[in-house]
Amino acid sequence: MTESAVLPVTRRVWPRAAWLITATGWGANQFSPLLGAYRREMGLSAATVTGLFAIYIVGLVPGLLLGGPGADRFGRRPVVLGAVVLSVLATGALLLGEVGVPWLGVGRFGSGFAMGAVLAAGSAWVKELSHPPHDDAAEGTGARRASLFLSAGFGIGGLVAALIAQWAPLDVAYLPHLVLSAVVLVAALKVPETAPRVVPGKRVTGIRDPRFRRTVVPVAPWVFAAPATGFAVLPSVVESRLGEAETVFAGVAIAVVLGAGLLIQPVGRQLAARAVVLPALIGLAAIGTGMLLGLAAAVSAQPAVALLADAVLGCGYGLCVTFGLTEIARIAPPEGLARLASVWWALTYVGFCAPYVFALLTQVTTPPVILGSAAGLAFLTGAGVALRHRTAPS
Repeated sequence: MTESAVLPVTRRVWPRAAWLITATGWGANQFSPLLGAYRREMGLSAATVTGLFAIYIVGLVPGLLLGGPGADRFGRRPVVLGAVVLSVLATGALLLGEVGVPWLGVGRFGSGFAMGAVLAAGSAWVKELSHPPHDDAAEGTGARRASLFLSAGFGIGGLVAALIAQWAPLDVAYLPHLVLSAVVLVAALKVPETAPRVVPGKRVTGIRDPRFRRTVVPVAPWVFAAPATGFAVLPSVVESRLGEAETVFAGVAIAVVLGAGLLIQPVGRQLAARAVVLPALIGLAAIGTGMLLGLAAAVSAQPAVALLADAVLGCGYGLCVTFGLTEIARIAPPEGLARLASVWWALTYVGFCAPYVFALLTQVTTPPVILGSAAGLAFLTGAGVALRHRTAPS
């Protein structure tokens, strides 16, 4: 059968796979804006709250390490569908959280593991479904689609959970994720497998490619350092002005950061058309600028300034994540795409340590000094990437 005969039948099934990424991202981030509410209602200590946030990363790492190679070996479809089911079970555990804190830990670990598996396998699946014989999109479109749907899940999930928790019992905030997951799972049951056949013994991923080491790796930690600072750090520097609106503000901060990351995607596409590294350079400059605005928010304690910083940080996040996904799609061979994606996402999640580093540093210095130093590091990273890109083979 010719490609032209296949294309009209199977094209544009990629949204069904992309919605699975959205559902898992929703499940992963719905807990974050509720931390303050849990602290108040259950009397949790700061150490317990920090631990619950960290358990997510503990689950995410094995999810990435197993999900990427598993998707290359067994296929994208079983890994992604299985991860979404695990995400649903994790939300079920969170629903039992008010019965006992251990259930919150189980739910956070499960949602992290599911997210790790979907990040690698899902981005590869959407990328492959965006090209013949399933679609005829331009190069790089699949990576941008995966980024868009991931950002939507992170942002909308956090906002909806925060709004519900502000005026309803905490367990009600988890119900939208269960409904969304059920719908997208049913819709994705007939999405075709796209993983190429793996030659036994062949383990080429592109991780040794100079482009990956010189430009992609330095950018990776900033991908999530930016939004983590935006919705986990900046609300704390203006909390004296928030009163009872703390939970809603946390949800709005998530939505602003990730909404900006969504809206900046067309700009990223235009920048990449001019020079492949340009989205990364502009993204790092935006992150540095956002950190400086965060400094201003810390000095003034003005929530509006913090939200402006969130928007700029979100633009940096959106440009950097698009750059990374596009580059690994160009670098990795088809049989190693999910593996390289898992390495990339593991490096990006180093940035989620930003709130913990911030908390540690506040014991020896002030928030404005920390945010100003972070801005300097972002600008220096951009300068380094620009110089290394010039010497990296294309």
